[in-house]
Amino acid sequence: MLTVAEAADVLGLSKMQVYRLVHSKVLPAIRTGPTFKVPEPAVQEYLRTAGAPSHRG
Repeated sequence: MLTVAEAADVLGLSKMQVYRLVHSKVLPAIRTGPTFKVPEPAVQEYLRTAGAPSHRG
């Protein structure tokens, strides 16, 4: 299980973008008290289906 910050780092997104994905049910998550935990397989599946973000410099 990853925190939202950890999932954001893996996905190359901001924490706010991950929260939007969670709230729109695009990315599954489990609420544990005031925080969300994102299953690592769900993050990997999102990367496979949505494609990795482009990091052009």
